[in-house]
Amino acid sequence: MRVAAIDCGTNSLRLLIADIDGAHFREIYRTMQIVRLGQGVDKNKAFAPEAIQRTLSATQEFANIIRAKGVERIRFCATSATRDASNRDLFINGVENILGVTPHVIPGSEEAALSFTGATKELGQELAPFLVVDIGGGSTEFVLGSTDVISAKSVNIGCVRMSERHLTSQPPTPEQLAAATQDIDEAINEAGAVVDFAAAQTLIAVAGTATTVAAAALELTEYDRHAIHLSRISADKVHEVARTFAGMKREEIAALGYMHPGRVDVITSGSLVLSRVMTLTGASEFVVSESDILDGIAWSLATK
Repeated sequence: MRVAAIDCGTNSLRLLIADIDGAHFREIYRTMQIVRLGQGVDKNKAFAPEAIQRTLSATQEFANIIRAKGVERIRFCATSATRDASNRDLFINGVENILGVTPHVIPGSEEAALSFTGATKELGQELAPFLVVDIGGGSTEFVLGSTDVISAKSVNIGCVRMSERHLTSQPPTPEQLAAATQDIDEAINEAGAVVDFAAAQTLIAVAGTATTVAAAALELTEYDRHAIHLSRISADKVHEVARTFAGMKREEIAALGYMHPGRVDVITSGSLVLSRVMTLTGASEFVVSESDILDGIAWSLATK
């Protein structure tokens, strides 16, 4: 069965087309556009008109690709920013008109479960239990499980939200970093009250913040998802990378060969979130996975 999965986050819109037959998964096409749908949502609780337009334009491009690839089933999942926006119907109706399917505005619990499926599907149970951490634009999910989810918590400390709320200059001031760190730590501790971090044998981090931090830690000259996927990055290296980004000017970050242009403004806050995750979970390293919620959405289509 050929399926198309679309993940609409706060920062990015991503498409995966795959053939799934039982337990066999073959990727056909994968792409991403930074649309920043969540622009201003933390402050205004509503989508900016230009953010909706950017996202719908990208959705139209994806629709053309989906038609050309002969897809049988489509699922469009929207997460943190859409949950928070009072005018989300404008966006949802626009997507329906373009794709002919209704976007699923999924709760944090389902977002967590889909991320867990995507991140762990190809990993052996000898590494379980897993703690999957998905740092998005608006929220971060913490999911503990082995073959299935045991517990999960979504908290509002995504990289876009933290950038807009706290890190408003680059490099950020010590006061901005201190305020962001306090906010992040409170949210991680809130998650830790629900998810037993100590029960995990392996910490897996997914999504663009984690993969970009891995690219920096591995000292890549350009982004290479095959080199990044399933690499192991030490906590010390994460802290070092976060400190480095926090000390750089915007143009220095933009000049990095592995840096996606849409992540330039949010990687400092994202790497700070990951650094605090490493500290407060006590993990000595993380495994970075290029498979995440997008893959989980694709798998969910095959089981319907």
